[in-house]
Amino acid sequence: MIDFTAPLTTAEGFIASPELRRVALVAGLFLLAWLVGLMGRLFLHRVVRVATRHTTWRWDDALYEHGAFRWLARMLPAIVVYYGIDALLEPADTLAVLVRNLAVCWMIVCVIGSLGRALVAFESLYSATPAGKRSIKGVVQLLQLALWIVAFVLVITKLTHQSIGLLLSGIGAMSAVLLLVFKDTILGFVAGIQLGTNDMLRVGDWITMPTAGVDGDVIDITLHTVKVRNFDRTIVTVPTWKLIAESFQNWRGMSESGGRRIKRELYVDAACVRFLEDDEIERFGRMYLLKDYLARKRDDIRRWNDALGEPGKLPVNRRRQTNIGAFRAYAEAYITAHPDVHDRMTRMVRMRDPGAQGIPLEVYCFTNTVAWLDYERIQADIFDHLIAILPEFGLRPFQQPSGGDVRDALVRLHEERH
Repeated sequence: MIDFTAPLTTAEGFIASPELRRVALVAGLFLLAWLVGLMGRLFLHRVVRVATRHTTWRWDDALYEHGAFRWLARMLPAIVVYYGIDALLEPADTLAVLVRNLAVCWMIVCVIGSLGRALVAFESLYSATPAGKRSIKGVVQLLQLALWIVAFVLVITKLTHQSIGLLLSGIGAMSAVLLLVFKDTILGFVAGIQLGTNDMLRVGDWITMPTAGVDGDVIDITLHTVKVRNFDRTIVTVPTWKLIAESFQNWRGMSESGGRRIKRELYVDAACVRFLEDDEIERFGRMYLLKDYLARKRDDIRRWNDALGEPGKLPVNRRRQTNIGAFRAYAEAYITAHPDVHDRMTRMVRMRDPGAQGIPLEVYCFTNTVAWLDYERIQADIFDHLIAILPEFGLRPFQQPSGGDVRDALVRLHEERH
């Protein structure tokens, strides 16, 4: 041991007080520990980097990139201080005990920090696998929180020299306060388990939740929040527990099915609906998509009318084909033959309840792609064709009169009067 009672001359140093000498030596020890830690981090950085690059494993690269080795390198100053303090001071010295305890506390923090970064590295490796769409980030964050709680308890017990059982009993007495403080963490953890167990949400899913302004793709799932990038490129953060407490729509099933639904109505002016004349039926019969339908319909109507007997001679009692019925059959045959419409999913054109906006004809089918741009293009092409071919059947689309329509009507009325 160094004798602090011996007088120190000016040539030997500039500190005359033994207490100041102790402090100066401890400060010098800390400076030496800092230099050792700096050189150790530089050395480990290069050695570990070279070693990880020359291996075929991925886990060592992940540990390096997420800082697990850096936390271990930060232990070097604490190790130097822990073993060096005994060479400078008596083991029972108060300052030596304090410095030794601080060094142990820092080593605990470094070990816990390294374990936490190792968990993050494991989560990154897992997310790169096919099963990684089921996010485990919430579980990883909970484990990190548990590790830091353990570190906090160990540090407090080391500094206060109290038993862990006594400290935990005090924490148990504060359970109500802890439940209040960690309320969001507990709710998020439970919600994360439910979302993961039931496979309700994955990274990359398109979800909609109008109450939270959500309509986009999930980009991150954490212990407390779920981040969604909306289609307007904004980021919406939703508490994890809210996805359990309220309903949301997940479009993953649509994406996995390979078909996206078209469900849109075309409104037809009810005033233009009428029976077809024979020459019109003959003309429509030359349409490739209507040929088979009109032949079947003609035979069916003939049998019906023949069965009526004498009453069937009156036009009012006879069944006849309508222009809107022929158009509905044409539209259904058109989407059935369309190359971009899924042939193993429902395809139909149905008439909905007539209303103030005319007669709605609903086109119901699925595209054979789920890509948004292709879906919109296919849907637009189908309705472009159907709207353009309406006049061939003596039909016209219904739309509210505009100011230009009213003006033209008044101009025509004025010209007729004059």
